Amino acid sequence: MWSMLLGLVTAYLLGSISFAVWIGRIFYKVDVREHGSGNAGTTNTIRVLGWMPGLFVLLLDAFKGWLAIHIGDGLMPEMYAEWQEYYDVYLAVSVLLGHIFPVFTGFKGGKGVATMVGIILALYPEAFLGALAVFMVVFLLTHYVSLASILAAVTFPLLDVFLFHQEHAVLIVFSVLVPLLIIVTHRKNIKRLLKGEESKMYVWKKPASSGKAD
Repeated sequence: MWSMLLGLVTAYLLGSISFAVWIGRIFYKVDVREHGSGNAGTTNTIRVLGWMPGLFVLLLDAFKGWLAIHIGDGLMPEMYAEWQEYYDVYLAVSVLLGHIFPVFTGFKGGKGVATMVGIILALYPEAFLGALAVFMVVFLLTHYVSLASILAAVTFPLLDVFLFHQEHAVLIVFSVLVPLLIIVTHRKNIKRLLKGEESKMYVWKKPASSGKAD
């Protein structure tokens, strides 16, 4: 039981590593939370610092979500193996809480999209690929990162349940909670989308730090 608790704490601490903040501070002497949207996430990092640091933040935030699940599973005693799916969901929640409320940077973190990507890759690899395809298509057509993230998240549980026939009830419930979390954390983006005020992002254009960000 103590090893499982250690896994949950480790997941939270992993989530609390705000790569957007530390990369900005160490390499650019900039706190991304003081610019753009004030969000310590991939999109704001791209807008404030550029594509290269933004992609590093995306990969590292996704990796910590994936790693938290696997470290936690490694610490789980065999006698509790039948509860693994429940424990995986607890690990996912722990690493997300760490990312959104990071203890190392004043509990002001990101929205959890990139970290959720890593979690989904670890728990739902097939549905992940489908949701990624939706994200890319929507983004390339609209150039709205927020809209692409929301639609990919909404599509994800549908793919998981109806296309890939998920059998574990707790994983089904978590998959349904994913789009709810994304919608809640993107409330401001949704309002700007409805008003036509959301900033677009173009791969071939240099990011502008003054724009609104995810």
